[in-house]
Amino acid sequence: MNRDQFLAAALRNPVDAAIADELFGLALPDAWIVSGCLVQTVWNALTNRAIDYGINDYDIFYFDPDTSWEAEDRIIRRLQDTFARLNVTVEPRNQARVHLWYPEKHGLPYPPLACSTDGIDRFLTRNTRIGIRRTPDSYDVYAPDGFDDVAGMIVRPNRAANFSPVNYETKAARWKKLWPEIRVLPADAAP
Repeated sequence: MNRDQFLAAALRNPVDAAIADELFGLALPDAWIVSGCLVQTVWNALTNRAIDYGINDYDIFYFDPDTSWEAEDRIIRRLQDTFARLNVTVEPRNQARVHLWYPEKHGLPYPPLACSTDGIDRFLTRNTRIGIRRTPDSYDVYAPDGFDDVAGMIVRPNRAANFSPVNYETKAARWKKLWPEIRVLPADAAP
């Protein structure tokens, strides 16, 4: 699977496409649709399931230097209101402030990030280290690990500094229940 094939499959989900269009129009700084909603859409296309099957939420990363909770809360509410018509849960998160709450919530260190793609790099699984965003002429696709694991339906741990074997196994078990076709590599698998 190449970039264009991945993008075409991910955009078969009308929610992914609508969010990309809205984020482009809103001009939210460094905004990307990320992770599971993209990969799970592709898995659904590959397995002939309903295109939105198993998708809990749609993650949005953006990067705003205003790291106050109030600023992020305004964006969260704005995007939730904007996407309420889609009847889906959106999870917008300002990547500039993740280091402020992550250690307390997850008990693991988290360094300050410089941009949204730094947050994508820290996902638990390598197959979900993907983001898309609209541009004036097309789409940017960020996929540092490529698309082979997505196409092969392989879940592989990402050894980022905040990696949690327990969280990885919990996430992988949920996915395996929904998509029994996936192959889950153990938490201690080599990259």
